[in-house]
Amino acid sequence: MESGAVGCHVVAMPFPGRGHINPMMNLCKLLASRRADILITFIVTEEWLGFLLSDSKPPNIRFGSIPNVIPSELVRGANYLAFLDSVRTKMVDPFEQLLVRLEPPVTTIVADTLLFWAVDVANRRNVPVASFWAMSAALFSAFLHFDLLVQNRHFPVNSSESGDERIDYIPGISSIRIADLPGSIYWNKPFLPMILEALSWLSKAQYLLLATMYELEAHVVDVLKPKFPFPIYIVGPLIPYFELGDNSISTNQNDLHYLKWLDLQPPGSVLYISLGSYLPISTAQTNEIAAGLRDSGVRCLWVAREGTCQFKEICGEMGMVVPWCDQLRVLSHWSVGGFWSHCGWGSTFEGLFAGVPFLTLPMAADQPLNSKLIVEDWKIGWRVKREVGMETIAKRDEIAGLVKRFMDGEGEEGKEMRRRARELREICQLVIKKGGSSDTSLDAFVRDISQY
Repeated sequence: MESGAVGCHVVAMPFPGRGHINPMMNLCKLLASRRADILITFIVTEEWLGFLLSDSKPPNIRFGSIPNVIPSELVRGANYLAFLDSVRTKMVDPFEQLLVRLEPPVTTIVADTLLFWAVDVANRRNVPVASFWAMSAALFSAFLHFDLLVQNRHFPVNSSESGDERIDYIPGISSIRIADLPGSIYWNKPFLPMILEALSWLSKAQYLLLATMYELEAHVVDVLKPKFPFPIYIVGPLIPYFELGDNSISTNQNDLHYLKWLDLQPPGSVLYISLGSYLPISTAQTNEIAAGLRDSGVRCLWVAREGTCQFKEICGEMGMVVPWCDQLRVLSHWSVGGFWSHCGWGSTFEGLFAGVPFLTLPMAADQPLNSKLIVEDWKIGWRVKREVGMETIAKRDEIAGLVKRFMDGEGEEGKEMRRRARELREICQLVIKKGGSSDTSLDAFVRDISQY
């Protein structure tokens, strides 16, 4: 892209994790599609650059990289606290050094809310900055109103003792179990201080972008808007729906293998299972899931990054186990009738977009709250087990019975759940159409940042 043709140069700085990088990149692709004279520089570490280089992107998005000053993505789970500390303290200097070198001059920075230091850098360099919240608006409200948990003596959060107690004082969030509040990782050092510090910097930003849909979280968004002196743009779903019709995106033999298998299954007969890539579940729980799936007699496609051959053997002939798949394409396939999910926000939106009901097995972080939204608020899913987290194990006989009832879909509850899932799929389609709420919000953001 020629420098002279650039009307607006946006720097995107995502938090270094797949659940943050993916929605930020999808946001950038949507922005880039709106005006040819927008140039976007997407900044990641050198390691993440290696992961992303083969991904398709439009010509007006380019990569910028900073040195690997944080622990490797491949081992960060071993010491997440050290990883967070490095993100908080070691990325800011190389980010600013790169920012100074970029040409043409940067006109707007879009930074993950957790990277609060980007707001400081932008303010010092007199560059407008948009804070990007990659998770649910409900989670945002829970942290923004953290003081209410303290006042009501629900902090520190103790799910083991009072998990079934319900509270209803967090603005925008309907009655919620203590167990369904954000997972304990969020309430410990250094994560909680990091989030609270990030929120304290928000007032110095010029915009706030939320990766949700107004129609999904209207009560929360309506609570949040009066609290800030700048525009809030509701820009979800930030999933790659715009690539669904592009067969060139998914052409390797592994993709063809599982897609051809899906083609051979009856409509709505396959349960798709993906329990995330970052927080592994125990071997004991995994074995119970595999045995339960086998005993249920339900067809399943299971993404398991480790032990693929072992799980295939346990699951039997009714199941296919793969190390990776194009999740949105799979969920949108006519043979898929349900989604067993860990309830990451990106996976939640992909299930919503595909119009499939959920079985939820949240483990940590924002997953319990997302599961609560799916089951209680939107009424498009069932919990695999009442308890949250990895301390208790769902047994194979319980799993087999649940999966069979879930996929049968003949009961009134199941029929209503599927009707609601189809209704939300239609809403997802409406918000991204011309004049839809998310489409309008994206246009407004592009218009506003183009004024500088």
